[in-house]
Amino acid sequence: MNEIQLKYGCNPNQKPSRIFMEDGSDLPVTVKNGRPGYINFLDAFNGWQLVSELKEATGLPAAASFKHVSPAGAAVGLPLSDTLAKIYWVDDLGPLSPLACAYARARGADRMSSFGDFIALSDVCDADTARLIKREVSDGVIAPGYTPEALALLMEKKKGAYNIIQIDPAYRPASIERKQVYGVTFEQGRNELHIDEELLSGFVTKNREIPAEAVIDMKIALITLKYTQSNSVCYVKDGQAIGIGAGQQSRIHCTRLAGQKADNWWLRQSPQVLGLSFVDGLGRADRDNAIDVYMGDEYEDILADGIWQTRFREKPPVFTREQKRAWLDQLQGVTLGSDAFFPFSDNIERAHKSGVRYIAQPGGSVRDDAVIECCDKYGMAMVFTNIRLFHH
Repeated sequence: MNEIQLKYGCNPNQKPSRIFMEDGSDLPVTVKNGRPGYINFLDAFNGWQLVSELKEATGLPAAASFKHVSPAGAAVGLPLSDTLAKIYWVDDLGPLSPLACAYARARGADRMSSFGDFIALSDVCDADTARLIKREVSDGVIAPGYTPEALALLMEKKKGAYNIIQIDPAYRPASIERKQVYGVTFEQGRNELHIDEELLSGFVTKNREIPAEAVIDMKIALITLKYTQSNSVCYVKDGQAIGIGAGQQSRIHCTRLAGQKADNWWLRQSPQVLGLSFVDGLGRADRDNAIDVYMGDEYEDILADGIWQTRFREKPPVFTREQKRAWLDQLQGVTLGSDAFFPFSDNIERAHKSGVRYIAQPGGSVRDDAVIECCDKYGMAMVFTNIRLFHH
């Protein structure tokens, strides 16, 4: 099949819509179930590229959670700690397969942004991963295959309408890619850059020591940025993106947005949040929203309005700014990647507040010296890749 008709394009008024192969060859995907839409396929194809590159770069199963053509999360299949299993709401599932751990991490780092995501998996979807996907709000999944049990589980989702796409892992696109904007065709060479150790060898700071696990995190950061709408910045810790700032017009806003998400990921692991007791029957998404409100500055208003009873069994104490800062100060060893150079050292100052120790960025700013000096002030190790990773 070299064409799939779609319900509509980005919006319901944009008809007709389809995906097809211009050369008449067969599409590299098969729709196993459902009716994926235009944006679903954009997320699916970007997500597949991301996870297949993560698998190639790390040797580990990988997963991504995509929303509106940017990843909300990306991770490799490292085991989950008891704390991570709890904050990702998977502690009731028992030991998970490596692929399921990858998706739990990708979905769990920024659960609010991942709500209604499109999932990409580097490996054949197994039953563990399917069980995890089945219980979350999601639009669909793309993978190189599905075990019979996994496929049966996923086909029960959304009353049998869940979008399931299988992609041929042997497919290789042409080296030149094209798209149209306003009736004008754009053409460019595909971004075939490989993120490897050699790319990460250009140290510019006094600290030139990066442990092996942080090298993996650098690869995850840069590969994630390769498929994130620019400008973009990515914080990574222990094999997973913990904060992604996408599509901002200024670099510092990317850094702040991603840093806030990384902070929220860490705050969810605090005793104050782990100790929250929710009312019976409160679903995972509602618990996520309740936690977000509890960690936010507006929580005191919730207390004053007396509506905390709709979310918590008992009245939680205020999580003070001082308590939050004390907990955040314990977050260390975070890796930061940027898709283009940092124009000012304010980005480094903000990154430091979220425990960043290792940085990978292209370099090339007229203020590189000031950025390097700021890294040296905090003992950070930074490499210049000399390669920009814009994605539009």
